[in-house]
Amino acid sequence: MSEKKSLTTANGAPIADNQNSRTAGARGPVLIDDYQLIEKLAHFNRENIPERRVHAKGSGAYGTFTVTKDITEYSYASIFAKVGKKTPMFIRFSTVGGERGSSDTARDPRGFAVKFYTDQGNWDIVGNNTPVFFIRDALKFPDFIHTQKRDPKTNLKDPQMMWDFWSLSPESLHQVTILFSDRGIPDGFRHMHGYGSHTYSVINADNQRFWVKWHFRTEQGIKNIHPKQAAELDGQNPDSAQEDLFKAIENGNFPKWRLYMQVMTEEQANGHKENPFDVTKVWSQKEFPLIEVGLVELNRNPDNYFSEVEQVAMAPSNVVPGVGLSPDKMLQGRLFAYADAQRYRIGTNYQQLPVNAAKCPYHNYQRDGAMRLTSEGAPNYEPNSNDSAPKQQPQYSEPALSLGDVSVDRYNHRLDDDYYSQPRALFNLMNAEQKQLLIDNITGSMQSSNRDIQIRQLKHFYKVDATYGEGIAKGLGIDSNLIKS
Repeated sequence: MSEKKSLTTANGAPIADNQNSRTAGARGPVLIDDYQLIEKLAHFNRENIPERRVHAKGSGAYGTFTVTKDITEYSYASIFAKVGKKTPMFIRFSTVGGERGSSDTARDPRGFAVKFYTDQGNWDIVGNNTPVFFIRDALKFPDFIHTQKRDPKTNLKDPQMMWDFWSLSPESLHQVTILFSDRGIPDGFRHMHGYGSHTYSVINADNQRFWVKWHFRTEQGIKNIHPKQAAELDGQNPDSAQEDLFKAIENGNFPKWRLYMQVMTEEQANGHKENPFDVTKVWSQKEFPLIEVGLVELNRNPDNYFSEVEQVAMAPSNVVPGVGLSPDKMLQGRLFAYADAQRYRIGTNYQQLPVNAAKCPYHNYQRDGAMRLTSEGAPNYEPNSNDSAPKQQPQYSEPALSLGDVSVDRYNHRLDDDYYSQPRALFNLMNAEQKQLLIDNITGSMQSSNRDIQIRQLKHFYKVDATYGEGIAKGLGIDSNLIKS
């Protein structure tokens, strides 16, 4: 028998009467001191958040990913560490162009977004049920999506806009052909494949990079709906895919997908006849066969749709050591756009919500902002001298990426050591009175700093000019010999 719960206010105080407002007499006006009423109405007015610009209507569920084949020759990611390893996960399925109240049977690509809660952080694969997309450059993404939304004058969906754009964008032909085939209206979410669509990368323990395409192949078999049936179903139950997924899991009929990857070496990519980072094209499975990775099973429905499905925040920028990105132009644009959309919709601390939070320990230098849930002590900057503060982990650096004559890497901006000649020239332009004022000002500012920080900074001043460093050292009561090394 379930435990009875006491009704309380949001601050935890018991509520004695949740049926009647406080009034001045039985027929009198409602009083403003009825804080329960005020809180209830104010919260209700704010229960909606901006819907996603795309993929607004979706369904989701929790599950597990189990490694079934050893792919450690390609990736050292902890999620793939050994056959049999299980990782919790969440998948959100969606339509693309419609609003939150639109039909599940629309002719539309279906979003297939996966969040793996790995023991080294969250890894998101944010793809669709198609292996390609309509455009190959993120600069055109707002234009394309505008054609899928409503005409700004009539507020109606307009095929004129869609076909105008597509006819001027021949790179869309591959996806258009898929969209208007029988695969354009899947029978729910369980009977369709999923794809990362973009080219991604994996890195092995020898720091070798491989380009990959991710494939989620349904174990339920492919099923699609004829347009006439879709129209009937739309009138009867516009939430048919949502209902099908929820009931299947509720009844223990857990949907499964087997995860595969295609692998291309950097050398193969350099000589490939087509751009391997073009999301409007697939890789030949004869040339780059599917390699089994693991099994996805969805086995738990969310407890609250809004908290977990509407607020789940997927972004392809969520990667972990051993998996990475690629020069795909569309992917590069999505790296910014998706995380930025979540910051706009949910708030800057969206990653702290339970459905988005990493299951492993995480530490960074982000502080404050609306709805901050976790607390990290000072400092909130880096580099710093605090031994207990989070430190970077260079062992997880990716290998440099060669792009023709240039190499993409995190280049050390402190490779030169001439930090002193120009400050020296400035110091030498000062007269004796100006030099002393400078020394006195810095001495006063540094008084409260720790001694080790004072000595570290004094060594820099000394390299500019001995008079500069020794003058401040004297003001701080520090032996000048400590700063000459």
